[in-house]
Amino acid sequence: MEQYKRAFIEFLQGAGVLKFGDFTAKSGRKIPYFINAGEIRTGAQITRLGECYAEAYLAKLGKKPCVLFGPAYKGIPLAVAAAAALAAKGLDLPFFFNRKEAKDHGEGGLFVGCVPKAGDEVVIIEDVITAGTAIRESMALLGQLEGVRVAAAFVMVDRKEKGKGEKSAMAEIEEEFGFPVYSVADVYDILELLREDPASAEHVARIEAYLSVNGAKA
Repeated sequence: MEQYKRAFIEFLQGAGVLKFGDFTAKSGRKIPYFINAGEIRTGAQITRLGECYAEAYLAKLGKKPCVLFGPAYKGIPLAVAAAAALAAKGLDLPFFFNRKEAKDHGEGGLFVGCVPKAGDEVVIIEDVITAGTAIRESMALLGQLEGVRVAAAFVMVDRKEKGKGEKSAMAEIEEEFGFPVYSVADVYDILELLREDPASAEHVARIEAYLSVNGAKA
């Protein structure tokens, strides 16, 4: 495993973002582990997470000028942190996010921040992909912006699960919308790290059993 992936997963564990137990994903699936970006609660933690996204952005897109979109609610601090980290690395990108309900007073509207205009490219900053539900919701929102194209999406962890069919949710999103989805790490990276600790054997067994049913074929 690459060192940056190991450091990232250890950061998720230390911050309480990576949890093990019984959870229900947005897709409705019962899952044995959970990535909860809502556990990021300090300046140091959100700074480090933003740096991880920034590193992934620069590795995959280089200095490509895009507008970062953080879907409400968890995506908002992720996009802000990524923008700040990228600015510190010499790439100052605008960002925006959505309200859960459109505002009908003041400046009004559904979006807050640097709302992209026709010809602009957007990068979605999310926490995880399970079945692709959240990304599809973001695409429905962004579809209201005429002439705006989504260039890519970045997530913390690829769960490597089936989407609507046998392919992974990430692969389905890429085929459906025509843009790549990148992750900092995936569930098999997490399993590799967990296998090094005998005390994590139960977590490994439960995740492997889950993937045997819900894991993507490609």
